[in-house]
Amino acid sequence: MKRVTMMDIAREAGVSKNAVSLALRNDPQIPEKTRQRIQAIADRLDYRKDPVVAQLMARLRTTSEPEGNKATLGLINANEKGDAFTNHPTIPRYVEGCRRRASQLGYSLDTFWLYDPEINATRLQRILRARGIRGLLIVGLMNRNRLPEEFSEIWESFPCIVTGVRTRKPAISFASTDHHIITLRAFEHALELGYRRPGLVLDRTIDLLVEGRFSAGYRTAQEPLPRKERLNPLIEDRKGSGTLKTFEKWLKKERPDVIFTLYNDVRDQLESLGYKTPDDIGLIQLEWRPDRPNWAGMNQHNDLVGEAAVDMIISLLHSGESGPPPFPRATLIGGSWVDGITVRRQVSESELGTAS
Repeated sequence: MKRVTMMDIAREAGVSKNAVSLALRNDPQIPEKTRQRIQAIADRLDYRKDPVVAQLMARLRTTSEPEGNKATLGLINANEKGDAFTNHPTIPRYVEGCRRRASQLGYSLDTFWLYDPEINATRLQRILRARGIRGLLIVGLMNRNRLPEEFSEIWESFPCIVTGVRTRKPAISFASTDHHIITLRAFEHALELGYRRPGLVLDRTIDLLVEGRFSAGYRTAQEPLPRKERLNPLIEDRKGSGTLKTFEKWLKKERPDVIFTLYNDVRDQLESLGYKTPDDIGLIQLEWRPDRPNWAGMNQHNDLVGEAAVDMIISLLHSGESGPPPFPRATLIGGSWVDGITVRRQVSESELGTAS
């Protein structure tokens, strides 16, 4: 049977082959009614993309266009703070990865702040269309995993990928570090170092943001331990005035010999209560950062999360998808262990042999 081509669809629809190509990619340059009509004709004729040609055209679009005509993506700052792309402890790493990967693939990025008082959904939609932006990377959700409802028309109109968290209402495909496996691996490293009572100190908002994947990884890692060595995690609102008192009470009750946390000030709290690190209690940062290179912990590789988000949005562009998908996809990036002075030094087998 002869393969249906875009030219066949163009003849049936009474439009150009280029218009068919744009319509099948959901390009907003073609009016929505025309797009729907062309897509309906393609479905009726049982049109199927040639995967080899589709891959070739995708590569040509990203590498062969003149510098001024390269596709543009929107980089949306969804954090309440306008300077989060530069001054937040986590978000700039996502942005770094997004920019690096977009540049490698020939895309430019235009940045927008979702909470800009001068921008509403209608105006943002108009700006995105005017600048020819084809897809959106949403970065910076840190206090909740809901996107503002007043911008729903944006999420419905464009292909979107979220970095860092899984969103709800709408549920959008996302790239994120694997919080569950990061906590699990950190726990395993603690046991290898000889710790027997690892504890977890975490802000409730953060654990809710990632749907309990930090605390779930911690509880899963405890399963092989004797029940008497399984500690209850300290999960609380760390912005409250009673944090230090609650922390002290938890320390005395649970008696951890090492603590997993996301907060550098836990070390200051330990010292203020008379504990030394790592002599009395070790510390493992679940999000190791270059600004505290001496800490032991897990590098989340959030820059690679940003890169993955760009790959995902470009895939959506090539397949012509837009709006919240019926079955959101996730790309999870694993972490890696970074040694540091906040944990006891691991004794090698040769040193053990010498000591004996």
